[in-house]
Amino acid sequence: MVMWGEIGYLRGATSLRPMSYSLNPPSRPASLVDHGPSSISTGATLASKPHYEILDGLRGVAAIAVVLFHFFEAHSGGDVFKQKLNHGYLAVDFFFMLSGFVIGYAYDDRWKQMSLAGFFRRRLIRLQPLVIAGTVLGAILYYFQASDMFPKIAGTPVWQMVLIAIAGVLMIPLPPSAEIRGWGETYPLNGPAWSLFFEYVANILYATALRRLSVRALTILVFVTAGVSLQYLLSSSRADLVGGWDLSATGLRIGFTRLGFPFLAGLLLCRLGWRRGLPQGFWLCSFALLALLALPRFGSPAAMWPNAVYEAACILVLFPLLIVVGVGSGIQGKRSRIVCGLLGRLSYPIYILHYPLVYLYFSLLPKGHGGLLAASLLFCGILTIAWVALRFYDEPLRARLSRGLSRCTATSPRQASRDEAINVRLSA
Repeated sequence: MVMWGEIGYLRGATSLRPMSYSLNPPSRPASLVDHGPSSISTGATLASKPHYEILDGLRGVAAIAVVLFHFFEAHSGGDVFKQKLNHGYLAVDFFFMLSGFVIGYAYDDRWKQMSLAGFFRRRLIRLQPLVIAGTVLGAILYYFQASDMFPKIAGTPVWQMVLIAIAGVLMIPLPPSAEIRGWGETYPLNGPAWSLFFEYVANILYATALRRLSVRALTILVFVTAGVSLQYLLSSSRADLVGGWDLSATGLRIGFTRLGFPFLAGLLLCRLGWRRGLPQGFWLCSFALLALLALPRFGSPAAMWPNAVYEAACILVLFPLLIVVGVGSGIQGKRSRIVCGLLGRLSYPIYILHYPLVYLYFSLLPKGHGGLLAASLLFCGILTIAWVALRFYDEPLRARLSRGLSRCTATSPRQASRDEAINVRLSA
């Protein structure tokens, strides 16, 4: 997704310590080419930054976990203790943490050469094409999802659905009164777009304020937002952080709580440069992430607080540790590198395109057609749609838009060529 430079990288490090920084860093190991920690420096170029492929792979693992969580959710009947892959929704909080790390890594040292408008154009190029694709896919499949599960669909006129689709393409959040499915979602054609709304909010806050903060000020904010997350978890009747997808006071509170600590912690980890290398780091981190998301619900209906403590430990301690290890561990073996690369490329399209097919699965249940076969076919459909959208729509479109952006902002042909290469890598 992103990278930037002037970071001393100690490969195979076995101690947790900040990296050293220099304006003239040594050449990078060939195996490293994208995410990584840093401190702000001047004169750095994106091409000199290592690429932490393990973070790509973990992003893909988290995206697949979200998909599986939603399929299992269809069979839980709303009972949190029956939900398989019980904490799978926390993958979104992990995404926010990765996003904070990645945004800081990509852009912290580029503001002397980049305007606010340039930053927002780059972020739109990265995020918006697949937001549009997800909304269009949701609109195409909308009337096929009509069932007892979604009784509003049958009575929704096409013109209203089209207006909702336009709002989704423009990322305009909708109140529950405008919902056309019955679940009260901010984006009823593609529910997970709610997290992209908060991602855009985080990008705006970063560009206008957070990028200017010192490490000390950022650390204070991280502790404050950690306290907010802990307070909500321990005081919530559900003892979890499920929510954020509806435009209500509660939904907004949950959404900003879920965004706050993870994004700021990721940004702080980037600036501190902490990492810890482990052998086979990708496979260990992937197994650990899946285990954290898959453990059963803790506590009981009479005592919910153990679940709050567990999810607080995941978000406040264990997810940051996964990033620290992911940054510090190198990829070992061609197979691991291929897996990480593929998972990284597919992670965003899988996440943002999967839910229209999950809606379809929900609609099959009242008709008696849900089950392992239907879920497997739809899961394969999600992977296929994600790959086709990435290969033939998202990547070509982003490359073309990035070339146009480079030519508009460059001061010379040489600058345009360099910026084009940087922008394409930032969009990866």
